[in-house]
Amino acid sequence: MTKSVFTAIVGRPNVGKSTLINALVGQKVAIVSKKPQTTRNRITGVITKGDTQFVFTDTPGMHLPKTKLGEYMVRSVNGAVGDVDVAVLVVEPDEYIHPAEASLLEKLKKQQVPVILAINKTDVATKEQVAKAIVMYTQDNDFAAVVPLSALRQSGVEPVFSEIEKFASEAPWYFDSDDYTNQPEREMAAEVIREKLLRLLDKEVPHGTAVEIDTFDETQRDDDEKPLIKIAATIHCEKASHKGIIIGKNGEMLKRIRQYARADMEMLFDCRVNITCWVKVDENWRDSNFRLKDFGFKE
Repeated sequence: MTKSVFTAIVGRPNVGKSTLINALVGQKVAIVSKKPQTTRNRITGVITKGDTQFVFTDTPGMHLPKTKLGEYMVRSVNGAVGDVDVAVLVVEPDEYIHPAEASLLEKLKKQQVPVILAINKTDVATKEQVAKAIVMYTQDNDFAAVVPLSALRQSGVEPVFSEIEKFASEAPWYFDSDDYTNQPEREMAAEVIREKLLRLLDKEVPHGTAVEIDTFDETQRDDDEKPLIKIAATIHCEKASHKGIIIGKNGEMLKRIRQYARADMEMLFDCRVNITCWVKVDENWRDSNFRLKDFGFKE
């Protein structure tokens, strides 16, 4: 007998949803940065334990949208929570419940989706702060379980599996037992490059960028050397001044972006990687339905 369980990882921006899904899957399936709205699309992570297959959906942070891209991200969250067996609401041990979290809880309640409350970042909070947060969140909400954890330290992650597994039902596996994501390699490559933009650039510049993979060619070798993947990517930004910042003086910033992205991809794909990047100004692409579809943001 095989079992499956579909889980949405939801919460505000920058609470650690992507870090948690990577910890649950045991592989990097979602990019991570300290900047809010890092995740733009629904990303699926998969892990099979024994006879149960866990399918996780990492969603964009729930926020008040200011662009068409932001509206797409919010719709993506709303769409994700309706198609799962259970949701994990990731929060920080704050002193109050944020409006976005209250809105998410209301939606989940209306759709009768069970919710596991994951209080993240316990590694930087006191026991008193965590205890107060538990009391505050459980006062008016009926959670299936409450799990304090540190996704970054991978502490408290195993109890999340135990709680999620209670909602598994007899069903065929939807992925092979060794799959860990449904993302095509081209998408993963684009996301890795975007992660480096988020980590290396300041202020509003990285949020106005999109990465498009123009070519993704794998060359097999007859000898013992690992395969070589040649990637050509275009980084789209919204202003000419941003283009200069991304390229950097004498091309140094773009070189760093390529170097860090290559190192990550070589571990991710277990092969050698060669990356070529161009930077192109594409004004106001975040407010263009046509460009959003071009970049893969489809309903």
